Amino acid sequence: MASKILIVEDEALIRNLLESWLEEAGYQTKTACNGREGLRQLYEFRPDVVVVDILMPEMDGFELCRLTRDVCNAGILVLSGLGGEAEKVKGLNMGADDYVVKPVGMEEFLARIAAILRRRSLEGNEFTENKRYVDGVITIDCDHHEVWVRENKIQLTPTEFKLLSYLTERVGKTCTIRAILESVWDSPHYSNEVVKWHIASLRSKIEEEPKKPQRITTVWGVGYRYDAAPVNAAT
Repeated sequence: MASKILIVEDEALIRNLLESWLEEAGYQTKTACNGREGLRQLYEFRPDVVVVDILMPEMDGFELCRLTRDVCNAGILVLSGLGGEAEKVKGLNMGADDYVVKPVGMEEFLARIAAILRRRSLEGNEFTENKRYVDGVITIDCDHHEVWVRENKIQLTPTEFKLLSYLTERVGKTCTIRAILESVWDSPHYSNEVVKWHIASLRSKIEEEPKKPQRITTVWGVGYRYDAAPVNAAT
């Protein structure tokens, strides 16, 4: 059965172009011209992936991302003309799996849709054992995809969860950006910036001072490392 893609975009030209690309690639599609209509279609159409613009009437894309993540597990691809790092991090914090700046070509767009679908199809098989990671700050229940920071449960997007799990499975070891892309995104062809945005989003959720990270540290010119907190760190 063809995967279902919902396009929420207020510009008709772009909306129609994306719809034609997706239908030619064999996907089942629905469209909406504003955030509120997109939310209604979310309930009725039950898409596998939602493509979301940010600047829209009725309800902006950030709010739609948040509401989407609250009610379902659909993948979210933000496609926006806003290309600043702050907007990208905010989109990821609101639940997006990927953030693409307009304009985008057909091949890249379809590749990113396929990557989200591929990652999400693997999530149910990703952690087959009842595994937990625990240190003085973070507890990760891999079996239930749940994370606690200083005894407070936090919400991570599926990509953030996979990234945090990857780093904590290699605690104390430097992970190269290429290795992270190949393992978390299933491809080395994404931009290094994608990893940077998701690391920033993760830090905003788990670090006491995200600008001075203690858990997810940068190894300049190489990648990132997760440094375990001592067991008494939360006391």
